[in-house]
Parts: sequence; C-alpha cells; structure tokens
Amino acid sequence: MANHSPLRRSLTRTLGYPLEAFCVRALFRLLGLLPADTASDLGGWVGRTLGPRLGGNATVLRNLERAMPQLDAAARNRVARECWDNLGRTMAEYPHLKTISREWEQRVDLVGAEHVRGLVTDGKPGVILTGHFANWELVAMTVFKCGTTMTAIYRAPNNPSVDKLLAQARGELGTTLVPKGRASAKGILAAMRAGGILGILADQKLNEGIAVPFLGHDAMTGTIAGDVVVRHGAVVVPMRVTRAPKGARFRIQVFPPMDLPAPTGDRPADIRAVTVAVNQLLERWVLENPGQWLWTHRRWPKGF
Repeated sequence: MANHSPLRRSLTRTLGYPLEAFCVRALFRLLGLLPADTASDLGGWVGRTLGPRLGGNATVLRNLERAMPQLDAAARNRVARECWDNLGRTMAEYPHLKTISREWEQRVDLVGAEHVRGLVTDGKPGVILTGHFANWELVAMTVFKCGTTMTAIYRAPNNPSVDKLLAQARGELGTTLVPKGRASAKGILAAMRAGGILGILADQKLNEGIAVPFLGHDAMTGTIAGDVVVRHGAVVVPMRVTRAPKGARFRIQVFPPMDLPAPTGDRPADIRAVTVAVNQLLERWVLENPGQWLWTHRRWPKGF
C-alpha cells in the first residue's frame, strides 16, 4: 500500500478491510459446517481450478522454470496445480484446526516426537525449523502435542480483522505468536533467555536478510536461525509436514538436531554458514515434493 494514494489507503481501511473480513468470516463459517475432510477436498478443488487462472500463477510458473529447469512445460503446470491444490486445502482447513487437534491420532502420522521433547530436556534454547510445506500450521500443533509450546514469528495480515480471525483459528496451536517487526526481537530474546523454543518459517523472502543460494539462485534470506545459533547456542530441529492425497490427513517428520558448521569466532561468517545450511535443507525438501511447497512467494529478486 506504500505506493497508493492517501485516499485509496483510506478507502481500503474503511471499506475494503470490513468487506474482506466479512467474506473471510462467512467462508470460514461455511467451511466449518462441512466435515474436515470434505472442506479440505473442496478447498483443494477450488485451489487447483481457480489458481491457474489467477495472475499469481505467472509467478508460480516463472519460479518453477528458473528453479527447476529440468521440468518441461507440462510438468511445471502439473506442479503449479498441486501447489494451488495444497494452498486451497490449507486455507479450507483453518476452521477445522480444532477438529484436527481433537482427532490427532487418526489424522496425523507423527515420526520423531522425541526430538521435540529433547529440546525441553537438553537445557538449551531450541529452534523448530520448517517452511511453507503442506499445512505448515500443524508444526506448532505438533510441538503442543509433544507437551510443550513455542514462540513463533509471523507476518500479520494487513487487515487487522482478518488477523484476529486467523488468531482465533490458531487458538488450538498452543503457540505464542509474535508479529514480525519490532516486537519480534523482544519475543526472540525472551524465548532464548528462558531456554524456550522458537518456531521459524525459514523459506520466506526477507529484504533485510542476506543473499544466500536457494534452488540455484541467490535469495534474500532471514538470518534468525543463524543469529540464535551463534548468539545463544540454540539447537535446531527441522520439522516437515506432508499431506495425504485426500482429506485433512498428514505425515509429520521431526528430524534429529541439525549438524551445523562449527563456529569460527567470525560472527557474520558463522551466521551465514548456518543460513546456507538451512537453505540447503529446505531446498532438498522442495525438490523431493515440489507440489507441496508454496511457490506463490516472490522468493527471488525482481528480474529473476
């Protein structure tokens, strides 16, 4: 909105935001009336049907062409449809996070829970590292199901009413959510000093970050993981969510703590080394199952 006129910004806040919030609230209520699996399947159908017709699909296809040049046009279109299917399912599952939590044993195949519990008993601050794979909201729920909680940094929607609605849906996650910005630094510091767990979605573009290779091209990448490892000695445990082909059903893998480069005493270089290792891990996950990653992000610089 920074490039819009004051009048347009005012109209967006006074008219656009309330209308958007009304539509999202009505959609959540409608989806909430459906069984969780039906809502997920409907969201997937809407996503893969409408997504390829949206302007954002050009970004998806462009990202795929540059990041996975081994794919031909037909394969890129297939992965794009899978991406939109996954995004539609994820959005449709927000009203059913309570259902997923309540029916956890039937809906989630969890592997490696001991690595989350290890973050509680090792006496060190911890990081749960993930990206926008499948329904990424279940990462926080997994931590909660393992008997602990975490602090997560998130980008709040521009619309405060929508932000509030999503916060209500996330009530089952058992997580302290800290909006990205000035408040996030305080939240990170508090979690690290208390020996707590910090949740990081590490695959988002961050202009304030550093350029680090990701899928063959430099991408501006946040250094939060590197910062807390180098400054606070945090242990990094990766977690990946993969969804089943149908319904709101998932496999969640928690991996052993990352074997990160040994510190050299050169703090900027050490932070960069950790950030490179994080990107390499996420890159492997993307290449293993590209259709379940969120390709809609403008992950790389303009002109990419």
